[in-house]
Amino acid sequence: KPHPERSQKAEQPGSLFSLTPFLPVHLTGTKYSCGSGGCGACTVMVSRYDPKTKKIHHYPVTACLVPICSLYGAAVTTVEGVGSIKTRIHPVQERLAKCHGTQCGFCSPGMVMSIYTLLRNHPEPTPEQITEALGGNLCRCTGYRPIVESGKTFCAESAVCQMKGSGKCCMDQEEKSFTSRQEKMCTKLYNEDEFQPFDPSQEPIFPPELIRMAEDPNKRRLTFRGKRTTWITPVNLNDLLELKTNFPEAPIIMGNTAVGPSIKFRDEFHPVFISPLGLQELYFVDSTDDGVTIGAGYSLAQLNDALHFIVSEQPKEKTKTYHALLKHLRTLAGAQIRNMATLGGHVVSRPNFSDLNPILAAGNATINLISKEGKRQIPLDGRFLEKSPEANLKSEETVLSVYIPHSTRWHFVSGLRIAQRQENAFAMVNAGMSVKFEDGTDTIKELQMFYGSVGPTVVSASKTCQQLTGRYWNDQMLSDACQLVLDEIYIPPDAEGGMVEYRRTLIISLLFKFYLKVRRGLNKMVRTTSLGLWDPHKFPDIPERFVSALEDFPIETPQGIQMFQCVDPYQPPQDPVGHPVMHQSAIKHTTGEAVFVDDIPPISQELFLAVVTSTRAHAKIILIDTSEALALPGVADVITAEDVPGDNNYQGEIFYAQNEVICVGQIVCTVAADTYAHAKEAAKKVRIVYEDLEPRIITIEQALEHNSFLSAEKKIEQGNVEQAFKHVDQIIEGEVHVEGQEHFYMETQTILAIPQEEDKEMVLHLGTQFQTHVQEYVAAALNIPRNRIACHTKRAGGAFGGKVSKPALLGAVSAVAANKTGRPIRFILERGDDMLITAGRHPLLGKYKIGFMNNGVIKAADIEYYINGGCTPDESELVMEFIVLRCENAYYIPNFRCRGRPCKTNLPSNTAFRGFGFPQGIVVSEAYITAVASQCNLTPEQVKEINMYKRTSRTVHKQIFNPEPLRRCWKECLEKSSFSARKLAAEEFNKKNYWKKRGLAVVPMKFTVGMPTTFYNQAAALVHIYLDGSVLVSHGGCELGQGLHTKMIQVASRELNIPESYIHLSETNTTTVPNATFTAGSMGADINGKAVQNACQILKARLQPVIRKNPKGTWEEWISEAYEESINLSTTGYFKGYQTNMDWKKGEGDAFPYFVYGASCSEVEVDCLTGAHKLLRTDIFMDAAFSINPAVDIGQIEGAFVQGMGFYTIEELKYSPEGVLYSRGPDDYKIPTVTEIPEEFNVTLVRSQNPIAIYSSKGLGEAGMFLGSSVLFAIYDAVAAARRERGLTKTFTLSSPATPELIRMTCVDQFTDMVRVVRRAPY
Repeated sequence: KPHPERSQKAEQPGSLFSLTPFLPVHLTGTKYSCGSGGCGACTVMVSRYDPKTKKIHHYPVTACLVPICSLYGAAVTTVEGVGSIKTRIHPVQERLAKCHGTQCGFCSPGMVMSIYTLLRNHPEPTPEQITEALGGNLCRCTGYRPIVESGKTFCAESAVCQMKGSGKCCMDQEEKSFTSRQEKMCTKLYNEDEFQPFDPSQEPIFPPELIRMAEDPNKRRLTFRGKRTTWITPVNLNDLLELKTNFPEAPIIMGNTAVGPSIKFRDEFHPVFISPLGLQELYFVDSTDDGVTIGAGYSLAQLNDALHFIVSEQPKEKTKTYHALLKHLRTLAGAQIRNMATLGGHVVSRPNFSDLNPILAAGNATINLISKEGKRQIPLDGRFLEKSPEANLKSEETVLSVYIPHSTRWHFVSGLRIAQRQENAFAMVNAGMSVKFEDGTDTIKELQMFYGSVGPTVVSASKTCQQLTGRYWNDQMLSDACQLVLDEIYIPPDAEGGMVEYRRTLIISLLFKFYLKVRRGLNKMVRTTSLGLWDPHKFPDIPERFVSALEDFPIETPQGIQMFQCVDPYQPPQDPVGHPVMHQSAIKHTTGEAVFVDDIPPISQELFLAVVTSTRAHAKIILIDTSEALALPGVADVITAEDVPGDNNYQGEIFYAQNEVICVGQIVCTVAADTYAHAKEAAKKVRIVYEDLEPRIITIEQALEHNSFLSAEKKIEQGNVEQAFKHVDQIIEGEVHVEGQEHFYMETQTILAIPQEEDKEMVLHLGTQFQTHVQEYVAAALNIPRNRIACHTKRAGGAFGGKVSKPALLGAVSAVAANKTGRPIRFILERGDDMLITAGRHPLLGKYKIGFMNNGVIKAADIEYYINGGCTPDESELVMEFIVLRCENAYYIPNFRCRGRPCKTNLPSNTAFRGFGFPQGIVVSEAYITAVASQCNLTPEQVKEINMYKRTSRTVHKQIFNPEPLRRCWKECLEKSSFSARKLAAEEFNKKNYWKKRGLAVVPMKFTVGMPTTFYNQAAALVHIYLDGSVLVSHGGCELGQGLHTKMIQVASRELNIPESYIHLSETNTTTVPNATFTAGSMGADINGKAVQNACQILKARLQPVIRKNPKGTWEEWISEAYEESINLSTTGYFKGYQTNMDWKKGEGDAFPYFVYGASCSEVEVDCLTGAHKLLRTDIFMDAAFSINPAVDIGQIEGAFVQGMGFYTIEELKYSPEGVLYSRGPDDYKIPTVTEIPEEFNVTLVRSQNPIAIYSSKGLGEAGMFLGSSVLFAIYDAVAAARRERGLTKTFTLSSPATPELIRMTCVDQFTDMVRVVRRAPY
């Protein structure tokens, strides 16, 4: 049954192509996030009965790609089928919640389904299986560690740290403490004894009628007819061949991982689909003495299992091809896609990025084809992969199976790949290579090399291979091979995907890796078989220092320890403050019963909104032709700037483009229709005629050239900078580029705007951080007072700053549509539109000039910052103020000047993002510290120690602070992480390994919370006590996954001295708490906590006379008596705000209420040949003062760190020179997965005093973000080691992000030199 409120794709062309819209209306647990199978939010379990083996096969799939028709005869289990708070929750759901593996909760149902499906197949999984099962699921909040930990509680031997619960830390056996009084540290964030036992025998049975259907001997062909498409499932192989003859152009659909995205994102259309899913003749493994034949219907997961079995049965020399395939199968996409995609589909669709086809070709595989004419075999070779017409399938043929021969003794096969992240990412270059030698020699008999992602198809280097046949396998051959292959495989300078020099370098770097592997293999073979007659000179081994180049980084299951202060034993047992309390919605998150905006049931008469965005960066609008769109079925109206009753340009933000467009992605108009499919279809038909305008400014450099700025310069200064430069030993100057970042909240921007019958009232349900802002913009757009607009936010599925200002603009856009049509509007941005329209973190250019002494003391610094603000003001001026105010970080430099300006460009406006400028700006500070260290022959850590604030001081903007907690975090980080010993070990490792290098870095942090303006720090709350003693709390803060409501319940519980179970917090809305400030700047719990505390204290004071009269009474009795005495049981609470100020004319002020200090140490290993890196260990020490909820705070720190690590390493936004964003989804923009997080991840909360804040706590929502830069600087350290060894310059600029491309091209060697020389040669 279609799911009307879920974007109604049921009538779209190719509507059979997603399960998501067909989930029943009331089952909203399965979440829709990316639509391309790349994030795992919509994971469900499919179960099928195999009549041949009489077994039931359970596997995970992404509902957004599973064709509804393909599920005939299958059982589908959604998160609701696993467990519910209404009936009984499943141990998977309970443990994910209680282990704090959920924050915003939007990814949680998908996580539950991935772990649940694993348990259905493996009731006692290994930790490796848990990590593998989660590889296709993205989470933007938690940093994955607690999710993995919840899964590990099901492992045979619980893999959770054995010391947990003892109160001691296994890292710190001696009883040492840096505080004067001994403080007991706890490491137990949850109690395993509370978990209900897991009993696999209690799972639901497979429906018997489906078994009967599967075993029915009289099965018939199945046909589904849609309005424009027909889906046919043949009954047997002959039927399939008949259909293929009748419909030669019809695609064969199995997993739909190739055709589905083409239909959805590239508007492909097919009138007929043939789906032989479940056809027995396509599912088999046939092993012979020479090789193995695998049926085309096998999924890649089944292929993986089959190959593992063959490898365990056969001698090693026969299985080299299978080993190479298994290595790539482990990281190919995620578990869901591997269970959907089939071997036949993968082989025949021949994607240019295929990880398997190059290996199959190198291993001499053949494809067995079948048609009505009979069977034939074609080689899976270069001609087939390069799509030569003569090597192609005939249109009526289909793939029956793939034959993979065993390798032989003198035959070596290898698969190599490098991607932006280790798993679930297309390769930037991959290769399959094989060489056969004349027996007993190293003379090349046959050489094959196939490369993926270097052209429109997989490319065979056949000419190179021919020219090298007959050569010896030695260094001279390698040198010639590199030159030949570079000449043969040409990547044009304007090739799609860019990175031309890097990809050319990878072509020969991967060849070099293969060369080394084969050299090693030959040497090993002779060694093991010569029985003492071995001639060491015949096949010399590779140098010991090269050995580490052979192996890819292993995928380990992450583990770690979380340390925090134990609760005072004298604290009353029902007082929850200081306890690691589970998120108040966690169980609802894991059962899918937490309601997000798109889960709100359909409203009568509602319309769906689709956007039409500008395709030009700067142009005049000549014409908007909506006639064709309006004529389409289901279309109610097209809304343009003309339809805005009030201001269309409010405070510089433009709701609908009028007369001109100023960026690609600006909203020009919207289409309202009865289904999202109709709205989207009509949006494509709106015709806009543009006339380009000059200038078109895209980059910061272009903005500087055109003097294009959004606001005036901000500056702070101390000492005499010019004078100081005259009295120093050395001066260095440099530039640092820090690129932007996409928020990638799992729930895209979603708004439900409902016009009311009376008084022009408008109700909006939306996920936002700033309801007042939405109310203000909607009021301005509709030209009505704010008291007619009610905003409701129950929760947002992640925000990270991206839902501060953007929902106001989108809210106004949808309110105008609701106003014009008079009907409710459901406005849900698709992931690609969300990424395009809402932009993200500001890219930054930092320029520095530093004067210092030879002993490392920095005397003078002159810093200039520019950020790319985009086309409208948004938050850019404020972001720049924050960058300038915080730019000194933890270092005292007596003569210091910092200036900054936001640039105005023709890009979508960048906006708030966790850390608010700090994560970009302070990279510059840490970069110049590292450069100074290099010039003075000191380590960066020594220079940091020398220049760090040591005693109570004033910042550059004259605010007094005490750096004692900073010093403590720094000292503990160095000691507890064993930094010195590990640094020596890394140096030792680097001496012994030429192609892999390790690096370590420790980064200190002086971060700020709150705002430099007092009135932004105010907050209010409303607390009601009902006559049964239950309490309802409302406040102005929004729940984004950060546990704000959970902490507020803890505050109310302590203040009223009642259990948490008495207290309810429903939602945030503008009718209960008006004029609320934004939930941002790490101050949500600080200010709303004070407001809730104030309200509770007022109520407690009112109850005092009643309590005095009846001191032994119960809470319920007191409330009853108070009511009878006419005591008001409801009150507002208020917090005036931290008193802050900043005078920019003087460049001074107490800009922030307090500082948050921290330090982080990370160790990485870098592969100098590919640019890949592995994060081995991270230790974080965060000054939390007193944590109200250690589980929530540690979750924020870990989540922010992983988000920061992504920002500094793999997250890369790509634009065209015309300002078009290329990275618009999880396929092109890579956030960290479970494999990217540190193998060992330790977090310690350090105690300090913070009397200004509630319960002496600190706001920790953003601070962890910058600590991710310890990974960037550890990479810098490793790259520096490689460069030193290669005799290259000491100082070099490593910009952010340190992508594999940047790392590889900075580790200059003979291969990069070869490519750069070749590049200059004329083609």
